[in-house]
Amino acid sequence: MNARRILVVLLLSILAFSCTSSTGHEIPKAICGTPVDPALTRPLVNAADDFHEFTRVERSKAITAPCALLEGRDPVLEFRFSWDDTKTDLMYLALDTGTISRVTEPRSIDFAYKTIVGTDGAISTTPCKTDGGDYFTLTVQVPQIGLMDHTHRKDIEKFMRAYFPATIKTLGCR
Repeated sequence: MNARRILVVLLLSILAFSCTSSTGHEIPKAICGTPVDPALTRPLVNAADDFHEFTRVERSKAITAPCALLEGRDPVLEFRFSWDDTKTDLMYLALDTGTISRVTEPRSIDFAYKTIVGTDGAISTTPCKTDGGDYFTLTVQVPQIGLMDHTHRKDIEKFMRAYFPATIKTLGCR
């Protein structure tokens, strides 16, 4: 009888552990406060282990800030939420030599929002009056994609077409 109880307790413990540890292995349904279909995120991330976020974004304050989806200690998606008083030149940002908004081989796309997509990221902007400025710009970078890898441009574009409008809805633009 004791052996049976020990076996049941052991099995329940294993089940409980496997259920709680699997939540970090799934692609999140919301990233940096924006709901997004995990099927759009999956092609952009190489790993599927221990996802968590680092964020400094406070939508209510509309202050330029970063957010990242991490796999362990490594960033798999990096975001920059930015509010400005003037329009942003997306090509200037994309071609800048810094790392904050750099996008490799940027090209404009036909989209409701001014957007460029590269081989390793994208940048979109739109008028959005908030306390932080009159325009909102979002940069998405995918650091796991190699600079010469051209196979993910369409995946990045699909992600941005869904993520940017969903983000706009969360900002409280006036």
